[in-house]
Amino acid sequence: MSTHVETEPVSPGGWRVLAPFRIREFRLLIAAVSLSIFAEGMWAVVMALQVIELDDDPTSLSLVATCLGAGLVAFVLVGGIVADRVDQRAIIIVVECVNVVAVVFIAVLGTVGALRIWHMAVAAGVLGIAAAFFFPAYSALLPRILPAEQLLAANGVEGVVRPVFQRAVGPAVAGVLVGATFPAVGAYVVAGLFALGLVLLVTTRPVRDDPSPEAERPHVMRDLREGFAFMVRTPWLLWTLLFASMFVLVVLGPIEVLLPFIAADRFADGARAYGFILAFFGVGSAIGALAVSSVRLPRRYLSVMMTMWGLGSLPLIVVGVTSSFPLMAAATFVVGVTDGAGMVIWGTLLQRRVPRSMLGRVSSLDFFVSLAFMPVSFAIVGPLSKVVSMETIFAAAGIVPVMLAAVAVTAARMPRDEIANPLR
Repeated sequence: MSTHVETEPVSPGGWRVLAPFRIREFRLLIAAVSLSIFAEGMWAVVMALQVIELDDDPTSLSLVATCLGAGLVAFVLVGGIVADRVDQRAIIIVVECVNVVAVVFIAVLGTVGALRIWHMAVAAGVLGIAAAFFFPAYSALLPRILPAEQLLAANGVEGVVRPVFQRAVGPAVAGVLVGATFPAVGAYVVAGLFALGLVLLVTTRPVRDDPSPEAERPHVMRDLREGFAFMVRTPWLLWTLLFASMFVLVVLGPIEVLLPFIAADRFADGARAYGFILAFFGVGSAIGALAVSSVRLPRRYLSVMMTMWGLGSLPLIVVGVTSSFPLMAAATFVVGVTDGAGMVIWGTLLQRRVPRSMLGRVSSLDFFVSLAFMPVSFAIVGPLSKVVSMETIFAAAGIVPVMLAAVAVTAARMPRDEIANPLR
């Protein structure tokens, strides 16, 4: 890697996870991303509570969540191609502008009493499309501003920031705020956070790589085929993505769509309880991410990652059956720890083992394949909850990933692969 970004000398001492903060562009980028993630965390609760206020029916929330997922899945491959062809910093700035406009639109309609479910669905779709461009661009931008040895730490930082703000602080603040006022107030706060992130992004400097010997970019479809071919011929990547797609199908819908109704049914202050349940998940994710990023990458990195994701889903069984807030919070905390640790390892593997020239495309394929069933999960779980008990749905969400992880590890021969390709 060769860039013209100024960096400060890295001393051998100090906490490993703090090393990327010596680089100015990373400091600004992670600050902006942190504000955006905080906004996303608040928006998840604001969106759910706003839909419940408009129409207290799981099917309506399924519709809105499906639009979010469909927008993400439909455009994430395009986002990856664009990330390999257009300046990633510019992409992220445009995404942040779109986020501000979409959330302000909902806030204003909510204030004047004109908001309808279809407005929420449209805004969710727009936010999903924006996210489809953000994820590949951010993943491809990090290796341009950081040396390879700092990528694990940088992913660890994001692995701490994302759950803390998206699953802990953001939902908790939104739950308290909306519980004390009304959803439109929460939407205004979300828009303000996106706007502050946009200001920080604009202050970053463009990264200029050394001129490439390639004078011409391949055709767009060739770009896409090359990324897909790399995925298919790389067993650890292919089987992890297949696992992730099935994991999303059985796990994401129950958490995102049914958990707000479980909290409302089982606890006196449903909005606040829902926010704090997500907060425990976020704190757990942050601890898991921090623990992994503060040490060297595990030698058995693939086995550790799949074990975390597989066995870590088991506490969802408890979420489905308990009416105890402390027990439900503890269960989501454990799920968060394993999820956060696995995600840091995964992000680092992509940046270390995927050629930089196709990292945007492979990252977009990662999101596409792993999230392809997200809108399906959102769409079916609401109607399904009317004929199948929530206890049964959450039991399946806890047990099925264990079996899926075992299949993926065996089929991809992950223990052999991680020994043959050490990354320590």
